[in-house]
Amino acid sequence: MKRLAIDFEHRSRVWWEAGGQELWDGITDGFDEFSVVLDDSLAESWLSGAEAIEGWNDGHESAPHPIRLSDVADDEEVPR
Repeated sequence: MKRLAIDFEHRSRVWWEAGGQELWDGITDGFDEFSVVLDDSLAESWLSGAEAIEGWNDGHESAPHPIRLSDVADDEEVPR
């Protein structure tokens, strides 16, 4: 399982305004979520689409992308 989360250190709004907001709303069902847990293949597929949107690489070195990807620990409880 993978977690996708908004990286609030990424200051550029270009990605969000170029279609990223709609993409994010699609994966979070339009709820005001800051992160979502997905199976590996769905997370990778979503990221492929996200990377194609203008502004994906507009952040600074410590937060290059508007969305972070991380692993979910095996013992972490995930809401279903």
